[in-house]
Amino acid sequence: SDVEYLLWVGCSGSFDDRYKKVTNSLVKVLKAAGVSFSILGKEEKCCGDSARKLGNEYLYQTLAMENIETLNGYGVKNIIVMCPHGYNTLKKDYQQLGGNFNVMHHTEFIAKLLAEGRLDLKRNLSAKAVYHDSCYLGRYNDIYAQPREILGEIPGMELVEMDRSHKRGFCCGAGGGRMWMEEDIGSKINDNRVAQALEKEPEIAVTACPFCMVMFEDGLKFHNREDDVKVKDVVELVAEALEVGDV
Repeated sequence: SDVEYLLWVGCSGSFDDRYKKVTNSLVKVLKAAGVSFSILGKEEKCCGDSARKLGNEYLYQTLAMENIETLNGYGVKNIIVMCPHGYNTLKKDYQQLGGNFNVMHHTEFIAKLLAEGRLDLKRNLSAKAVYHDSCYLGRYNDIYAQPREILGEIPGMELVEMDRSHKRGFCCGAGGGRMWMEEDIGSKINDNRVAQALEKEPEIAVTACPFCMVMFEDGLKFHNREDDVKVKDVVELVAEALEVGDV
């Protein structure tokens, strides 16, 4: 392939109206850093994570093998993924089916760009934020430092840690396919997690996962706080701090 990186957009980044904004922010950041990248467009299929978590192994393997064939056909080596579920699937699960790629989550990649001095974050965002560790970024792949390093580089960003963070982080409630199911017994996990975030009185709840974003936005509505606390992906804040285009 003629480009250095493939951007794996994912289902949320392609179809979810809220997360499309995250895709746009990442594209702006990559362009600002002069990164050579491309996308598969209509040749990209669902990674299969949710199908597997909900018990349809046949559908997962069918999707995975089709994706691996496409990626290998283009000679793809380096992949940037926005969704931690897709990241874990492409990085680890696809190896069992012959997919061996250098897969990076967008927080890993942006932290690398910042360390190389390829991004100039100028705009002061002046906000108090909490960061929620996605299970597939944190506990599954040990990515705790990079998102926090990025937030530390954003002018005016005050990061406050929740009582449950890093390895003791608390699931947003979407794991194991639960995002697609309606809980009707007991309290909802996402409402509990959002309550833990609200204890720190943040203006922004920061995440790096489309599943977590959905659960946090729903949880804020449950607590009637959606007007005064915003949910943002890490890369959206980077794009805002870059003063790139209209965010």
